[in-house]
Amino acid sequence: MKMPFDAMDDVPDEALLTLFANGDGTAARALTLRMTPRVMAHAYRLLGDRDEAEDVAQEAMMRLWRIAPEWRQGEAKVTTWLYRVVANLCTDRLRRRRGVDLDAVPEPEDDAPGAEQGLLQQARADALQMALGLLPERQRQAVVLRHIEGLSNPEIAEIMEIGVEAVESLTARGKRALSDALASRRAELGFDDGWD
Repeated sequence: MKMPFDAMDDVPDEALLTLFANGDGTAARALTLRMTPRVMAHAYRLLGDRDEAEDVAQEAMMRLWRIAPEWRQGEAKVTTWLYRVVANLCTDRLRRRRGVDLDAVPEPEDDAPGAEQGLLQQARADALQMALGLLPERQRQAVVLRHIEGLSNPEIAEIMEIGVEAVESLTARGKRALSDALASRRAELGFDDGWD
């Protein structure tokens, strides 16, 4: 039985994937609308390039649809599976572009109006993205998942296929490195009272 689209808001991700595997296109649309922005944002934070992030998000969602018939509920969360796929796709892209200078990577476009606050927010986002780009891949992935995506350490450990202690170490080192990288720009970015 197919459910109406507006009834899908409270349906868990895993149930939507199972419904899609059983032929419910409405479930696929609901899951796509729910997951694509998160997957896209995660890819962008890891890559720093919107076009590449869109490609990664599309590929990750396509892989999700392909595995839907074999999905075994209870073994993993859809979000965990998707974050792992996105991280792997981003790692592949980063390895391919290793020879590219960081300065050659285009800065994200500013979609905000030209108001002072919009410019400050964009400067902060650019500074954060630049600083994230300086971190080693594993630290960047752990920091993004923990402090930007808001996942728990056990979820991150599952995604990265490492122990919780390793996650804690990676995020602590990454956070310190970010703080060091951004410290000289504190006043410029409007953080006169320090980092909180």
